[in-house]
Amino acid sequence: MNLVVTDRFATPIKPNAKDSFAINFAPLSLEEVYAKADDPANGAVVVMSGMVRNQTDGKPVVALEYQAYEPMALRVFYQIAADIRQQWSDVNRVVIHHRVGRLHIGEISVLVAVGCPHRSEAFEACRYAIDTLKHNAPIWKKEHWEDGSSSWVSIGACEH
Repeated sequence: MNLVVTDRFATPIKPNAKDSFAINFAPLSLEEVYAKADDPANGAVVVMSGMVRNQTDGKPVVALEYQAYEPMALRVFYQIAADIRQQWSDVNRVVIHHRVGRLHIGEISVLVAVGCPHRSEAFEACRYAIDTLKHNAPIWKKEHWEDGSSSWVSIGACEH
């Protein structure tokens, strides 16, 4: 028996010129991401900012370290934007920026922004983007615990 396996990320997707996607070591800028999501036709820009918190399930965290397989992660970001435009055709801009490297408590690890004429679609599309990113993007984080131990986990395994 021959099985045919398809990979929805195998076909190259061209990102929309109005969108912005990035994976970088430098701190993320809320103002920059907001500006990239802004458009004169927007009635709303919804931004989701994920940041490093000081605990996971009650266990004290001192830092997180992120790694990504950048070429595939960017393809996942492009696919997320394409999916958003299929489901919410009024969306004007999609912005997804993620950090890699060691981040300390309070630092922003991911910014997702969606610009759209209406707030309900902007909220829904932004939530779809972050939820899908967490499940599909090849991004891993290493949690550095207060006791000196650490452990790697896929961000898709994180429920919060």
